[in-house]
Amino acid sequence: MAGTIARGEPRTNRINEPVGRIDAVDGESADTTSPTPPAPSTPSGLRGLLARLRRWNPRQWGLELVLIVYAAYDGSRLLVHGKEHVARQHGELLLHTERRLHLAPEHWLNQLFSAHAWLGVPADFVYASLHYVVTPLVLIWMFRSRRAHYGFARTWLMLATGLGLVGFVLFPTAPPRLLPEHHAFLDLMAQHASLGWWGGSGSAPKGLGEMTNDFAAMPSLHFGWALWCGLLMYRHARRRWVRVLGLLYPVLILVVVMGTANHYLLDCVAGGAVVLAGLVLAGPVQRLAARLSRRGRRSAAVPDYVPAQRTEHPAGAASGQRESSPLD
Repeated sequence: MAGTIARGEPRTNRINEPVGRIDAVDGESADTTSPTPPAPSTPSGLRGLLARLRRWNPRQWGLELVLIVYAAYDGSRLLVHGKEHVARQHGELLLHTERRLHLAPEHWLNQLFSAHAWLGVPADFVYASLHYVVTPLVLIWMFRSRRAHYGFARTWLMLATGLGLVGFVLFPTAPPRLLPEHHAFLDLMAQHASLGWWGGSGSAPKGLGEMTNDFAAMPSLHFGWALWCGLLMYRHARRRWVRVLGLLYPVLILVVVMGTANHYLLDCVAGGAVVLAGLVLAGPVQRLAARLSRRGRRSAAVPDYVPAQRTEHPAGAASGQRESSPLD
């Protein structure tokens, strides 16, 4: 044998028992039961983040709903293609209605923002940025800190957005910046395009104008989503200054979307209406979805049972013998 058994540590031949310590060749000892080297330590913060990522389930976020809404928005762009003349007529109709009601602040706000760059440039950045940043952040905040209310908030947002998409298709509307020149609106985003990442299609990044619907002014989801964010912040934030910001945020967006000539006042009213309609419908839709889910789980838990037909085999049939009959 190549080595000798270490003194005081007898080797055993029993199965499933450790062999013990064996001296290797050249007198060097090797321990076959030595523990595995410890894994490198991971900071507790990073370890917690990695654990959360492993537990993350995209279905908790309802990403399928987000993709469906985006597909519907992209489809609305295709459905209004060729209706640019109708969309401009709808825009002029809204403007005429506002003037009859003596509620047409778009002109003087647009002139004020275009005459003063210190107002116009920040307004452009607000219009091009916050719409895409604040809404997801509020949704993430609800998921992380107000988990019990996240499902309702997500359903509310999806319903309001879906109603807005219906408005885009049924009532395509050109924003003030795309009306004929005699209406004297200035496209503030195009005026300051060299200072930002947007191009000639509203807040769309340069080169991606074909992916946006320029005639989706009615209702204003810029204002609608801002109202959704503001109401959630006011309702669920603990700090008073955050609740105040929640109330001021939709007011800021209301002024910006009109000052940049991207929406009318009636657009914003319609945007607020679809958000309030989504708020009313979110509860019943959630209850209906839960009822359908429970019904589906019950159907999956109780499979269809078809009893097997029982066949009587007479004695001796297996050995080829025929059962005697009284008629034999």
